[in-house]
Amino acid sequence: MEGLLTPVSTSFTAGHESVEEALIEVQHPLKTTSKSASHISSPTEVLEILRSEPNYDTLILILRYLRNDNIDFNILSPSPKSAQIVHVLVSDILPSYWTVLQAQQSDNLSKSRNSNRPKKSGDLDLFLWCLRSVAGLNAILLSLKQYIQQSKENKKTVGGSNTPELLNILLGALTASLAGDQFVKNIWATISMNDDPPTKQKAVWQEFLGLVGSGKIIGVAAEAEDVINELSKSIGEKFWISNGISYSTWLGRNIINWLRNIPTTETAWKSCGELLSKSLRLGYTETILKEILKSLLQNQEYAPKFVKLLCYLQSFEQRNFLYGILKVLSTDHLSSIITTEDDSHWWQSDANIVGAAARVVSILLAGEAPRKSQLITWLTSSSGAGVGDGVAIRRAAVIALSEDKNDLETVLENSLQQFGDQLYIRHTPTLQQEGMVVGEALSSLVDEGDKKMDFKMEEMSTPEAKWYKSLVNIFDTVGSLDPLKSGVPAEVSQKPQPRASKPVKKPETSVGSTIIAIEELDDDYKEGTESEDDGLVAYEKPDSDADDSDDDPTLVTRNKPTAPVYIRDLISYLRDTENYDKQKLALTTAAPLIRRKANFGTEVSAHAEELATLLVGLQDKYDIADFQDMRLQGMIAILIAQPLEMGQWFSKTFFDGDYSISQRAVVLTTLGLGARELGGLGAEDVNLSKTKRLPSSTSFPSKTLPSSMHKLYAPQDTTLDKLSTHLSNTMIAPMAASLADKLTGPSILKIRTFSSRMAVEQKRKRPTTNTFAKVVSDGFFFPLTGRFFMHLKAYGSTRSNIVFQPHLLTLFIKTLSLLLHASGPSALSLPQMTSELWDLLLGLRTQSIGDITVIEAMLFAFLTILEINGDQRGLVERHGREILETKEWVEAVFGRVGSAGSEEDEKVRMLAAGCLVRIGEVMEKYQALMMGDLSSF
Repeated sequence: MEGLLTPVSTSFTAGHESVEEALIEVQHPLKTTSKSASHISSPTEVLEILRSEPNYDTLILILRYLRNDNIDFNILSPSPKSAQIVHVLVSDILPSYWTVLQAQQSDNLSKSRNSNRPKKSGDLDLFLWCLRSVAGLNAILLSLKQYIQQSKENKKTVGGSNTPELLNILLGALTASLAGDQFVKNIWATISMNDDPPTKQKAVWQEFLGLVGSGKIIGVAAEAEDVINELSKSIGEKFWISNGISYSTWLGRNIINWLRNIPTTETAWKSCGELLSKSLRLGYTETILKEILKSLLQNQEYAPKFVKLLCYLQSFEQRNFLYGILKVLSTDHLSSIITTEDDSHWWQSDANIVGAAARVVSILLAGEAPRKSQLITWLTSSSGAGVGDGVAIRRAAVIALSEDKNDLETVLENSLQQFGDQLYIRHTPTLQQEGMVVGEALSSLVDEGDKKMDFKMEEMSTPEAKWYKSLVNIFDTVGSLDPLKSGVPAEVSQKPQPRASKPVKKPETSVGSTIIAIEELDDDYKEGTESEDDGLVAYEKPDSDADDSDDDPTLVTRNKPTAPVYIRDLISYLRDTENYDKQKLALTTAAPLIRRKANFGTEVSAHAEELATLLVGLQDKYDIADFQDMRLQGMIAILIAQPLEMGQWFSKTFFDGDYSISQRAVVLTTLGLGARELGGLGAEDVNLSKTKRLPSSTSFPSKTLPSSMHKLYAPQDTTLDKLSTHLSNTMIAPMAASLADKLTGPSILKIRTFSSRMAVEQKRKRPTTNTFAKVVSDGFFFPLTGRFFMHLKAYGSTRSNIVFQPHLLTLFIKTLSLLLHASGPSALSLPQMTSELWDLLLGLRTQSIGDITVIEAMLFAFLTILEINGDQRGLVERHGREILETKEWVEAVFGRVGSAGSEEDEKVRMLAAGCLVRIGEVMEKYQALMMGDLSSF
């Protein structure tokens, strides 16, 4: 305790002055801004309060002030002050309060659903309302880009913030801000209703078009999702703003909704046309057109507005719009079957829906000559109208043009000109037959009797040719839009044509056919079945439901604490040990909050030691589920945020702090798991940090204690034990495979398979940046070993020294081994750490006698040393004598532990065998270098 208090300065006071006690905790009020928030009078005060980390109540007061229409300030209007406030809301408030606002919103929804009350505007809606502006969109996108860039730079730094969580929060806020069909209309209303000059309004609108209509939102959101999946090593939540089809659907609905209530000003129509033009260039034209067509079918009274909007598009955009509508009508509503039946009435089955499609085309044409010319070109082009589609869409196009005789004549002239092209006919044999069919069909309309044209060819008598000739008898008309509202494609009836040359054979009845008997049950059987159920005892209806207790006003907790959003709030929650809700909320949110705030100002760095002290000394007073795991994750988060400083602090706390054995064990676990996460190995330890353990399914039930007692008395493997076992198996498996391969015979007789370069590259692990190697020596390893030797010198090596308790000593050795393993073979301080750890292990040979767990930990440490030091020659040159001493001690352990012992003995023999194999390889390869050590040993 002497090193905990260090004098900073010395001062002298007068004798008559009262001397205050030196160690008196001064209670500073946390809610410093609540009083000023209730008297907000200007946006400047709002900005100052937001920058001073307001609490939840203060934040809601600010949001309500900004939402008030009676003030002279509008946060949605573009201005320097509104841009600053929005920036603070996105950069400071959003990461801290997003989860709290979402939880509050879900609680309100559940309460309104249970009480059948109308939904009220919640706190989350107030917050999102402040972000629904051009400045809000720019602020969120800018933050997304910053964290995306930061994720690329964090790979080279030690620790770092929890970038995936922050990106998830920003994507969730962007998705919620854009949600709904009123977004674009509200943005335009906000821009147009300002008193700004028209030039400024136009500049703001052009900036909005660049955000929404250029695909910038889709690109940034998709990149953010990719970064989240890459960093978290899993597929996370999918946001619709990163999906082109979903985003285009949302944009189409917003355009339609705006068009329904669009102002009559020329500026509004021009702006809507610009947005439609931008949306058609996103690459999802068909999706936009489907939404427009769907709205047109549902509300026909808005058709004149759609037609007027087309006039604000350029000529080529109107052509693409018309061709796209024809494609949507053909694929989604009309039949794609090209029937060739010998039936003159085949067209009547889908006449209604074809007439409805013709009505849509006629509405879009609106008598405009340029659009008619584009449709005529589509019908008579050399590539063919609607290639791959059925004849129904061409029928609809012809009907739409039939209102003007000149248009039909133009279609006929262009078609005959195409059929009469000699070069085209020579190279298209099918077109020759179609030309003859056209000739006979037209002759049948003009000539009578023997004057009708007849080529006397067999091809002209086939059902297909007769079907083509029947096209001139179609009598389609422009109909109503009602048949298109169902959205189901029309079906053309097809009748199978019998063939005279191939008579239909009657199917022969198989001899082994199965006859299925259907038994009809009489009433007696039903009564007998019901009588069997009479012996069952029905459940009694409960007197009360547990869910109904929430409706009792006396049982409802009105003042439930909200989740902490600042480190100071987390500290106050952890200190309040008499409040169960605050303790549970603090443990639940500690790890994510610390990781999120790691590089967010100086909150974590300024309170890191205080947080760690509270977490290490925290007791499970209320038997909270997953208490140990949540506390451990919080301590690891602090260590990751400040690796060098907190590594030294945890090392000091393990030896000097007044803590129990279990609390010291948690400190060692924190150092081990935190080191592996810093070394890029944290993904392998996700499943090892769970402290729950279920009883074995093979054990007899009477041998198992109740769950509450079983948790107290059942032996449990710590996380470090599981991790050391896993690493031991990983290191021993290659040696076992190599020895087994040698026993199968000489290598010359074995078949060797060669893999391609691509297969080898796919199996090769990608190199990762080991940031832990920079701080392992000064922050973790040497502080632990140095204080261990100081503790050994001061208190000795007896069992009265708490560090030499078998459980703690085992964890301490395994922690040092994990630190050495996590540093990697390229760490600059690896030789010094190897020498220090080897000396420490050889000095513990006496203390390990009689304790199998300490022996196991020492063997695991020796195996880690031999495995992590890839330079075997340097290892022999520097530690030849240590290798020989280790070999002698391991051989003694291997001979002393019997082969027919317990499971723990088998594990020790396996580790000892692995150490002997590694030492044997080194000695066999560098025997000459060890001659001096062998002679003096």
